[in-house]
Amino acid sequence: MASTSPALSVSKLDFPFLSSQRNITFNKENLHQVKMPRRMSKFSGLESNGFILFSSLSGQIGEGSFPSPEATANNNAPEVQVQSRIWNWRAYSIRYQHAGNRGPALVLIHGFGANSDHWRKNIPVLAKSHRVYSIDLIGYGYSDKPNPRQFGESSFYTFETWGTQLNDFCIDVVKDEAFFICNSIGGLVGLQAAVMEPQLCKGIMLLNISLRMLHIKKQPWYGRPLIRSFQNLLRNTDVGKYFFKTVATPESVRNILCQCYHDTSQVTEELVQKILLPGLEPGAVDVFLEFICYSGGPLPEELLPQVKCPVLIGWGEKDPWEPIELGRAYGKFDSVEDFVVLPNVGHCPQDEAPELVNPLVESFVARHAALSASISTAT
Repeated sequence: MASTSPALSVSKLDFPFLSSQRNITFNKENLHQVKMPRRMSKFSGLESNGFILFSSLSGQIGEGSFPSPEATANNNAPEVQVQSRIWNWRAYSIRYQHAGNRGPALVLIHGFGANSDHWRKNIPVLAKSHRVYSIDLIGYGYSDKPNPRQFGESSFYTFETWGTQLNDFCIDVVKDEAFFICNSIGGLVGLQAAVMEPQLCKGIMLLNISLRMLHIKKQPWYGRPLIRSFQNLLRNTDVGKYFFKTVATPESVRNILCQCYHDTSQVTEELVQKILLPGLEPGAVDVFLEFICYSGGPLPEELLPQVKCPVLIGWGEKDPWEPIELGRAYGKFDSVEDFVVLPNVGHCPQDEAPELVNPLVESFVARHAALSASISTAT
């Protein structure tokens, strides 16, 4: 949520110098073999389906091309079956999707207003060499949506709740350590889970993590009463429910997605329905209002110093909600091994540009899975 204006922000589904003598060719097959430089990198020069990888530390590293989505879909690998399942967590039904039966475990974590279907372009590709799980956080998608008011004064929809859910999911369902691949507020969930149970997380990829610009700590003292009054208006009067009704329509969802996707041709009718339909289920309005009134909890800059696993940040450079100029600051944390710029991409790179994100995930996971294996062998 990039804006400090409450009225503007709640309308968003945050869903959210090496010299030329070294020239390495990259493609989807060999990208994982190359150790990427620390700090800033950039996928650029996407003409003719190609890219050039840049680092602020070492300049141009190499160039090559990713296969087109059509070529990826038509390769010789067997078709991967994606299964939708229900996990019982603390007497709540949690929907998740699963594919793949070998390789490192990946857990994909969606952003605000979204669900595990937002990873539909990633799951089948990544599952060819990984065990992939995509979860609906409680309150979202087709998971249960308990009314937050039943918990009294205690907040239920918090990053601590979702972090606990994610860690329990790794223990009960994945039954293994996992890499967390996260978009938007899902990045806060992944970081929170890794801080709470560091032994369960092998690495985190953050795609356009939410900056949480409406967090109470980021507001001037004189603006905080206004924020609280606006939140009370939404949560405790019919204004909030009326506002939700205006948002929960195909036209509104399409308009919101067109704001955050740079390539609006990717905002298809299928995507609109995938986002909209779970939001029409009973209880969705209460969860929606509860979260947009959630201005406490952790900030990314507070969690990153506590994380013990490697972190890779990918950022769509055309994100209008979480400006890359502010996001770059996260590349300076010691836990962050690299900051990769995804050109001409908006807030949801995994769906808008899976041809960039999928190889980046494969590279990150392969590098650290191999490192873990070598350490285990040595000990």
